[in-house]
Amino acid sequence: MEEIAVSVEIEINLTESEEKVKMAVANLFGNVSTEIKPSYKGSILKAEAKGQEALVKLRNLLRSDRIRDAARKALFEGIRGRTIGFCLNKQVAFAGHVSFSEEVAESPLGPIRVTIECENPRQLIDWLAPRTA
Repeated sequence: MEEIAVSVEIEINLTESEEKVKMAVANLFGNVSTEIKPSYKGSILKAEAKGQEALVKLRNLLRSDRIRDAARKALFEGIRGRTIGFCLNKQVAFAGHVSFSEEVAESPLGPIRVTIECENPRQLIDWLAPRTA
């Protein structure tokens, strides 16, 4: 598959552990390099990765959690040109699972914002969350 760039951004509230938020990212994307910068509400964690291998762990979780159909819907709704954008629940990710969420109001701690850039988003979604039927 062509060049893939994955970007992750998470607001870390003052009441949250940076290590636990890093663990949530690692549970979804493996050992990606992270950077934490201070913000007015706490800090912001950013992570970036290149290549299809950055999505293998997420792909496996979508399969083991049996949410590929729901994932396909959320991913297709997030296509904007060559970009796929979606949000994941931070607490669920820390527990080693995947749950798609809305940008605001759904998770009190805020979401994990994921952006994937690639040449063919539809083809990537077919690989990431193949149809179950």
